[in-house]
Amino acid sequence: MSLLKTTFTKLSGKKALIPFVTAGHPNADMTVGIMHQLVKSGADVIELGVPFSDPMADGPVIQHASERAIATGTGIRETIAMVKQFRIQNQSTPVVLMGYLNPVECMGYTEFVAAAQDAGADAVLLVDSPPEESTELLELLKQADMEQIFLIAPTTTEERKQMICQHANGFVYYVALKGVTGSANLDSHAVNKDLQSVRKHTDLPIAVGFGVKDTQSAIAVAEQADAVVIGSALVNLLDQCQSIIEAEKAIDAFIKPIRTALDSL
Repeated sequence: MSLLKTTFTKLSGKKALIPFVTAGHPNADMTVGIMHQLVKSGADVIELGVPFSDPMADGPVIQHASERAIATGTGIRETIAMVKQFRIQNQSTPVVLMGYLNPVECMGYTEFVAAAQDAGADAVLLVDSPPEESTELLELLKQADMEQIFLIAPTTTEERKQMICQHANGFVYYVALKGVTGSANLDSHAVNKDLQSVRKHTDLPIAVGFGVKDTQSAIAVAEQADAVVIGSALVNLLDQCQSIIEAEKAIDAFIKPIRTALDSL
């Protein structure tokens, strides 16, 4: 059984909290410590962003985080090395590498999957690699007992939802907004209605991201979702931190109330 499946099974109906942070942000020395603090504060799964120079689905906050990370030398190999370092102390929290196809193609599918597997990554989410363009990568991940997470958006047709769900594993990531990460206000009613449609096509857990930024929005989408993903608001907080101690305090103050609220549902 995969670590993701084990984690969702152990939750037994409770809502999973999945924070997103960018590897190498605010600096490379802090990333592993940030990952450990996320777990201490209540994270069930960690999405670790691979810095990329053209993150087309991300808003200004995560774009800026990628720029800072790249400027200090963090790329795909360094991100994978951070996962390996995290695994020295933590073998139970799933880590999803989230990013874009270009760095993976530059590294090479075979080398990337082998390195990610060796480091202890559990899944990959590539924004610009839908199922029909992921045949080779999917097969390599399957051989490595890793999973590829796919996105479903408010504009996704029923036919396409079905196709995506047929290829999905781990969990399905529902993009709550029609814009980029961190943009606009979340329409939780519309999200919850559309999630009921997605449920018709899969038994996998459904995580909602893009637009979840605080306790209120997390609770709102958790009505129908199995997990909530919080990225831009957390990354923005970390951008102000000058040390790991500051980062740990900021994470705890931000994540713990959301964890408590989700546990009360």
